[in-house]
Amino acid sequence: MSTTIETPIKTQQFIEKELRYSAHNYHPLPVVLEKGQGVYVWDVEGKRYYDFLSGYSAVNQGHCHPHIVNALVEQAQKLTLTSRAFHSDLLSVYAAYITEYFGYDKVLPMNSGVEAVETALKLARRWGYDKKGIPANQAKIITVEGNFHGRTLNVVSFSTDPSSRDGFGPFMPGYEVIPYNDLDALAQALRDPLVAGFLVEPIQGEAGVYVPDDGYLAGAYALCKQANVLFIGDEIQTGLARTGKLLACDYEQVRPDILILGKALSGGMLPISAVLADDDVMLCIRPGEHGSTYGGNPLACKVAVAALEVIRKEGLAERAFELGNYFRDRIRQLNHPHIREVRGKGLLNAIVIGHDNAEAAWELCLALKDNGLLAKPTHGDKIRFAPPLVITKDQLDECISVIEKSLEEALR
Repeated sequence: MSTTIETPIKTQQFIEKELRYSAHNYHPLPVVLEKGQGVYVWDVEGKRYYDFLSGYSAVNQGHCHPHIVNALVEQAQKLTLTSRAFHSDLLSVYAAYITEYFGYDKVLPMNSGVEAVETALKLARRWGYDKKGIPANQAKIITVEGNFHGRTLNVVSFSTDPSSRDGFGPFMPGYEVIPYNDLDALAQALRDPLVAGFLVEPIQGEAGVYVPDDGYLAGAYALCKQANVLFIGDEIQTGLARTGKLLACDYEQVRPDILILGKALSGGMLPISAVLADDDVMLCIRPGEHGSTYGGNPLACKVAVAALEVIRKEGLAERAFELGNYFRDRIRQLNHPHIREVRGKGLLNAIVIGHDNAEAAWELCLALKDNGLLAKPTHGDKIRFAPPLVITKDQLDECISVIEKSLEEALR
């Protein structure tokens, strides 16, 4: 079992104050961070850690990347917000840049990831009414078991995670939930002429980095085309080089009809999300029908362009592909009796813990913390390993040694 040391007094004071004044809607590790740079973060005691969560893949470019920081500071001193009541000089620049970057006609800028998901769902419904001819108020969206798209009331209406859903009803109608990684189930669901869209994560992150079978995404896309249904790709966590391609859908040459981005679109600087689609879909929403005070603000536009520039200029997708393969091979070579499975793509990876102790994954994360690496369990027995994509091979080797040491200490 873990030999976690007692929480230092300074750290404990911060935690106790947070518990007193902040809602208890998270269960974080007992560490209080105050600084980050590249692949590292430091706590209030001055201890340095490798960050193996990366803000749930929001910090693909590394903490406080100088190119993104400079863009943020420069624009923050000039103009941060206009609202969409007026044009800004940077929205056109950003819109042209991101649409060219991903190959779509239009972008609809938002802030948080779940706002972008809500936007995509509204867009799919409107397209279903305007273009597919679905009768008013009858459009359906197909989603999958194990999904995670955020925690708004609408989104938890089709969640299968009890902690996200239980106690928050009544729920929004208009969704059908089918098994993930099951093309037969999708084909059956698509027989319903009222279906407007199919919403899916190319790899389920919150579910523990569940990678579907090869051919699933391409098969799902083909089925959607046959049924005249929009394929909606939620690449908020998997996109922007995290999985070893610019988008995880690129592994199967799938181009979503609606693409949802967020997290690393800002490099961790502020909430920025985006929905991309071609004119046939995007122009179904007209002035006054959807928007956001902060969506597409000048500060966000400047930061997003800088964040995307870093991904391309530093070859982060290629780095994630190479180092991800190396990392999974090395972890498998440990042959640890309590690692039941190693899975992932690029630098989005997870291990599944097999142990009689139901708290084994949590205790392993505490041991990792004590040894200088931060990771977090999900769904009890799974631990994600997702460092910033700027990590080097030497740093990754050091982290693998930390993981090996922690396994021996916590899971004997």
